Amino acid sequence: MASGPESRAIQVGDVAPDFALPAAHEEGTVSLSACRARGPVLLALFRGLYCPFCRRQIAQLTATVPKLAAVGIRVVGVVAAEAGRARMYFRAHPPGFPMAADVDLRTHRAWGLRVIARDEQGREMVEIASRRMARELSIPLGPGEARAAISGFDGFEPLASDMADRERHQIQTIGQFLIDREGIVRWRSTEDTAGYAVFPDERQLLSLADRVTP
Repeated sequence: MASGPESRAIQVGDVAPDFALPAAHEEGTVSLSACRARGPVLLALFRGLYCPFCRRQIAQLTATVPKLAAVGIRVVGVVAAEAGRARMYFRAHPPGFPMAADVDLRTHRAWGLRVIARDEQGREMVEIASRRMARELSIPLGPGEARAAISGFDGFEPLASDMADRERHQIQTIGQFLIDREGIVRWRSTEDTAGYAVFPDERQLLSLADRVTP
């Protein structure tokens, strides 16, 4: 079910691949090295804005940012969208943390996040995750309606460019990584077919403070 070029997945203990990308939440640039120079960083890599799971996860993470800051962890995100499109979206939905834009998924590749083909098996995986999210949000469903039902749960209206990104990206997996001030990865959580669209909860994220020195 995997597709696309294989690359080595970043593991705990590895040196974090750096990046400097256009900012998605404002004008300017987001650099991982600049962010971690001020302390440990939780890096969250997301799919494009077309992904309802990621939009929900960004909102959930935004709510946790102040608590993470209180235990000495800063948050940085990368969304797989063109910078101008992302800024348009985040003007209405501020992420609460620095967000970079990488529509070509170069950062996802550098961190070794795999791609799953949008074939029958992949579509079933997405449908199962969609049904789970619909239940959590109490969205009524008919047979085979889950993916469509959650697509606009937050009022999101995709542009043609969003849907083109969705097809081009196939099913890009995402992940979260804790990086210390020296640039070493201290924790990781990445999607697989069994855990697709499952995001670490607030308690798990706050527990990461024990793995780094502020």
